[in-house]
Amino acid sequence: MDNFYSRTLIYCILDENSTKMMRPFLFFLLYVGLLHPVSGQKKQLEHSDFAHWKTLGNTVISADGKWISYNLTPGEGDETLIIHQAESGENFVFPRGSRASFTANNSHAAFLVKVPKLTLDSLRRKKVKSEDLPKDTLFLFQTATGNVTKIPKVRRFAVPEKWSGWIVYHKEVEKSEGKKKKESIQTGTQFVIQSTTDTFSFTMPFTKTFQVAEEVPGLVLHATGDDENNLPGIYFFDGLTRKLRPVYRGKGEFDNLAIDRKAKQIAFVLDTGSVKIDPRPMSLYFASLQMSDSAKVICKPNDGFLPQNYAVSVHEKLRFSRDGSKLFFGMAPPLPQKDTNLLEEEIVQVEVWGTEDPYIYPMQKVRLDQERKNAFLAVYLPSLGKKNILATNDIPEVKTNITANSDVVIGYTEDPYLKKFTWEGGPVGKDLYAISTLTGKATLIEKEVRTTPQLSPAGKYIYWFDSPDSTWRAYETATGKKYDLSGKNKNLYFDELNDSPDFPSPYGIAGWTTNDDFVLLYDRYDCWKVDPKGAISPNNLTSGRKLVTTHRLIRLDADEIAIDEIKPFLFHFHKDGSHEEGYLWFNLHTGSKNIVQEGPFKYTQQVKKAAKAEKWLFTKEDFNTFPNLILSPDLKTTKVISNANPQQADYKWGSMELVQWTSLDGTLLNGLLAKPDNFDPTKKYPMIVNFYERSSDALYEHKLPVAGRSQINYTFYTSRGYLVFNPDIPYKIGYPGESALQAVVSGTTALIDKGFVDKNNIGIQGHSWGGYQIAYILTRTNLFKCAESGAPVVNMFSAYGGIRWESGMSRMFQYEHTQSRIGGTLWEKPMQFFENSPLFFLDRINTPVLILHNDADGAVPWYQGIEFYMGMRRLGKPAWMLNYNGEPHWPVKLENRKDFQIRMQQFFDHYLLDKPLPQWMAKGVPAIEKGINKGY
Repeated sequence: MDNFYSRTLIYCILDENSTKMMRPFLFFLLYVGLLHPVSGQKKQLEHSDFAHWKTLGNTVISADGKWISYNLTPGEGDETLIIHQAESGENFVFPRGSRASFTANNSHAAFLVKVPKLTLDSLRRKKVKSEDLPKDTLFLFQTATGNVTKIPKVRRFAVPEKWSGWIVYHKEVEKSEGKKKKESIQTGTQFVIQSTTDTFSFTMPFTKTFQVAEEVPGLVLHATGDDENNLPGIYFFDGLTRKLRPVYRGKGEFDNLAIDRKAKQIAFVLDTGSVKIDPRPMSLYFASLQMSDSAKVICKPNDGFLPQNYAVSVHEKLRFSRDGSKLFFGMAPPLPQKDTNLLEEEIVQVEVWGTEDPYIYPMQKVRLDQERKNAFLAVYLPSLGKKNILATNDIPEVKTNITANSDVVIGYTEDPYLKKFTWEGGPVGKDLYAISTLTGKATLIEKEVRTTPQLSPAGKYIYWFDSPDSTWRAYETATGKKYDLSGKNKNLYFDELNDSPDFPSPYGIAGWTTNDDFVLLYDRYDCWKVDPKGAISPNNLTSGRKLVTTHRLIRLDADEIAIDEIKPFLFHFHKDGSHEEGYLWFNLHTGSKNIVQEGPFKYTQQVKKAAKAEKWLFTKEDFNTFPNLILSPDLKTTKVISNANPQQADYKWGSMELVQWTSLDGTLLNGLLAKPDNFDPTKKYPMIVNFYERSSDALYEHKLPVAGRSQINYTFYTSRGYLVFNPDIPYKIGYPGESALQAVVSGTTALIDKGFVDKNNIGIQGHSWGGYQIAYILTRTNLFKCAESGAPVVNMFSAYGGIRWESGMSRMFQYEHTQSRIGGTLWEKPMQFFENSPLFFLDRINTPVLILHNDADGAVPWYQGIEFYMGMRRLGKPAWMLNYNGEPHWPVKLENRKDFQIRMQQFFDHYLLDKPLPQWMAKGVPAIEKGINKGY
């Protein structure tokens, strides 16, 4: 593979308001793989280095494959856009550029350039109002010349993906003096339609919103009018004739603008009344774009078609089917209205919790906004001029397939099973229906289907995974016949490693072939071609089981509705034993396989292909190798075209390897061991054990130095001379704590026996489920010198009856069916709840503990952390608790994440490296000094 080397042009933005660019500097970049200067002594990573390490994202490849764009985003500061010319290797670099979009004919790339973060921060400190802050600039990069046109103060732009010649953009609010109509979010701003082939442009003032047709040059917009030349209303711009024509002219409250793919018809909702109530009584308008002013009302309030008091909803997005034969819209009943005459103190504020409520009250509160916006789906058939109701109170949920072309949709109700959801968790049971879009008639398919059903691309089958039976099933929409898709392979298609007291999950499907002829189902290792009617025996396409190799199909065309059997299939494969990965081509007709990439790396499954050229983009990574972009004409010959972090060569890094050992019960287990640079097996190293459940599949993942929200950063610690060990944990239902103890202790002692682990300086760290397991382990062993336990459950009794406040869900299902793995209720298995609760055994702990638990944790109630802390305090055992105010399950704000990582390092360094005790550990940080003195 070629080393990265490029001729780079950096565009220097000197004046944000100028439409010209300074001539770019031209220079050569020499990177790590080529001539990167290496100092004699490599540095260890510091927390300050996190700010400079970059991630790579927003990758786009032009249709002809000649241009690739991507963003590099540092840990702190502004992102950078790079546009790479594949043939010359030139890089065009745009500081602060956001995600780029290429025109369909590859002539231009468009993107916004953000205002520098330092500038915005400085102005915010000066209390400058939001509307007075500088705005983003639209850049139009011409690929043939490298010239750039700048358009200041742009808030949104669009580049049609399938038709070329135009770029459209919506300007920010411009302040103006005088009595003329002023721009605002409510009145709209300038909207510009710009030709990319000549100097033609068209500007529509006071535009509020717009939508671009997907396949044909055309767009629709809503303008409030300029009181001079343009009346308020809806307008259509024809990209072929370059003409704007009105579709509807008149004032009102417009919303939910939609246009079909071929720019033949549009729809919108409108309230022309002057009384503002919530929700507004909207009417649905439809227009054929063959003539001007063609919009007509097809559904209005109190329409005989609607249930009593219902109106068209603004919250259900209007959408046309792919073939334009159907328009889907929503309808909703009136909402309960407050008595506005009551004073605040006269309003009774009480929550009524009833045991027969479908949702418990906390879930009702979380769902309140969704409940207010709920709408029942209906359909309009333009060719017939007919409307049909699809969703009702009895069948409130309706789903189409990806095209929405089918004359059948899926309907279901969860209402009879919502109460059980409190302790069973998801997926919720559903009574499943097939609903005709032509008549609105619903046909019952199955009762209490515990899954989310889907409709095949051609609409011939409704299919689902029957969780209680662990079986794939299908319903033929034309005949009403039901089929068992699993057939003879009934025991293959669900999770073989399931160790939770719940139904195993399916491995999923790759998709359906053209015309719904076959469905491709996954088992643990293979992809099977299955005839939904069972007339043809299932065909194992990949034969990976005997090789212990997992195969997954890569869908290369984002617009592909069904899998084309004529084209070769690209599979990603993963070898279970070695964890090596790669790609192979498979020919369905000959059965031949051709491996094109393979090795000790993690290969992305998000391979990108140019729409109209044999150009491919992918990444591969390992512990030392960043997943830079690789360009290839055939997935064999490769060239690295990015180098996100050349500075890595200057730092101590480390290595990662797979380790195996035998657990206390005789099971062969796997784990990961990260070692420092220049590892010497004759020396003794401090070690931190970090784990969750099973992680050994991540052997070849690159560990970027970042200020993480909950876990130690492996490269940071290996750079500083630590070992990091991550053991896999298989679970025995009813004994999650003991399962973790056996795996972690046996793995740790196995490494001690190798002679290079300092057995007197081993720490342990984990978060959430990992935090719980650590708390349990500490009550059973003194093997670890110190521990960090984040968001741990220590009392399963109180946690069982608690609430996940972020979702409003009861926590019962976790213990009865999922991760906590007790496998029964508190009353059925009280001893398991007791034995697995560390709180009752804290007197056995002799290990200093750092606890992280935030007061806005919506997953694990933060009183669990308090119970842990208070128990340790009462027992006179060393413990510290960090609570980042207002933060959820982990610190999210950057400064809090940085602070947590610094404190955790100081904690481990003190106990494992004999570093001095920091002030915050020795004396604490009094409340009066919070936010002032960090105590480092």
